[in-house]
Amino acid sequence: MPLEEYNKKRNFEKTPEPKGEESVSKQGNTFVIQRHHASHLHYDLRLEMDGVLKSWAVPKEPPVKEGIKRLAVQTEDHPLEYASFEGEIARGEYGAGTVEIWDNGSYELEERRKDKILFRLNGNKMKGNFALIRLKNNPRNWLFFRRKG
Repeated sequence: MPLEEYNKKRNFEKTPEPKGEESVSKQGNTFVIQRHHASHLHYDLRLEMDGVLKSWAVPKEPPVKEGIKRLAVQTEDHPLEYASFEGEIARGEYGAGTVEIWDNGSYELEERRKDKILFRLNGNKMKGNFALIRLKNNPRNWLFFRRKG
């Protein structure tokens, strides 16, 4: 069950986050980047794939220009409803803090393999070709950067 880890980490009686189900549609193309001021400020990159939002925590502002590379740590899948979520997660809850949409839009998937995802973002701040490349030191760690083209 793709959202099992997401649901297990949250108490939906105390958090305004959506409790979602895996979508029947497997071909969506939504992306969102949320600015998340939790225990530390970071950004959450989310790409709609396989009926859920595949998610990565990016410790620094996303790479809007070529030549900037960012660590992106893969986290649990999130429900599609999370793409429009903004709000305050209560103190003491997983991910406590403020979540704001930093950018969103659609994306075009160009290539997807176990260790590489190539895509084009069509957002307000993030426009162009991007890559996520899995690092060998830890399977959760990826490199997120803007590609030429």
